Amino acid sequence: MIENINIIILNIEKALPMNKLLSIASHFKLDSVPDQITFLGRGYINDSYILNTVSGVRYILQKKNSNIFHDVPGMMNNILKVTNYLRKAKATDGEDISRRTLTIMLSEDNLPYYISGEEYWIVCLFIENTITYQLVTDNRIAREGGRTIGYFQSLLADFNEELVDTLPGFHNMKHRFQQWDEVLAKDPVGRVKEVSKEIEWIELRKKEMLDFYSLIELGKIPSRVSHNDTKISNILFDADSNKALCLIDLDTVLRAPCLYDFGDAVRSYTNTGKEDDRDTENVSMSMDLYNALKEGYLSQANSFLTNIEKKYLPFSAAYITYEQVLQFLMDYINGDCYYKIESPDHNLIRTRAQYRLLLSIEDLLF
Repeated sequence: MIENINIIILNIEKALPMNKLLSIASHFKLDSVPDQITFLGRGYINDSYILNTVSGVRYILQKKNSNIFHDVPGMMNNILKVTNYLRKAKATDGEDISRRTLTIMLSEDNLPYYISGEEYWIVCLFIENTITYQLVTDNRIAREGGRTIGYFQSLLADFNEELVDTLPGFHNMKHRFQQWDEVLAKDPVGRVKEVSKEIEWIELRKKEMLDFYSLIELGKIPSRVSHNDTKISNILFDADSNKALCLIDLDTVLRAPCLYDFGDAVRSYTNTGKEDDRDTENVSMSMDLYNALKEGYLSQANSFLTNIEKKYLPFSAAYITYEQVLQFLMDYINGDCYYKIESPDHNLIRTRAQYRLLLSIEDLLF
């Protein structure tokens, strides 16, 4: 049992009670005794804390959202398999492996998670002296991010262990449209009438999105081990050199087309505005950032990509951005049940900003 722990809470309303955190932390095999827990923040899905220890080693303690991830054990086993494989693959590159991939800590039961009541908790090593970006304005950062995604995929090209499909229907456009039709028909909070213009945006592009997805269904575009959430904030950069170190937030690691990773990177890296920019005039795709991202990505991925994958790299950006427009709008119509929001119209703001980005992608790449 961990004793004499001091809990510092930066946001009392959002953080859990001291005794709850103390109990949870005590069930993990840590290298040293924690002496401080700090509330780190809430992402779209999970809640995170920093565990400081008496030795100076720090960890991330995170509560997984089992309302979104219905098979947290399967998800964490996927992450453990992939990170263990990456640690072996990267062990020969001469760099500190603890900074090049996530280190998952096991519970006392030798599991990559701990269950407290109905809550799932995980711990991983905190990677020191790193930064993340919410917005890219430097071609070097875009190039480094693209290189890291391609490197991640290339190292896992020969990975043959079974991965659990923890998010059935993820990026499956047929599944998305089935959800879409159901939400429109139910209109649970009466918002359909106010977003008729936005609904038209979705309907006008249905066929081309389904045509692309049919290539995946037919196996013409192969499935590989991919990250599936490659927004720029999911890459850690060294704070001194700005060299990209590793991908984090591996909850969505699945076997899926690697084009999803490239498309989401374009959506994230090349946006001149914010994902939820209220002023859509700020939002567009930077062609310079796109070219830098693509150059970095292909420097690692060119050797394993098929010709059809290379052909559809540009369209993957439209596909993923369109899907995000669809997701934000669908969640708004459904009463904001999926994404965490900061205002009643937050998902609608996100919808409009992402649609503006989609228009720019279509204009510049097609």
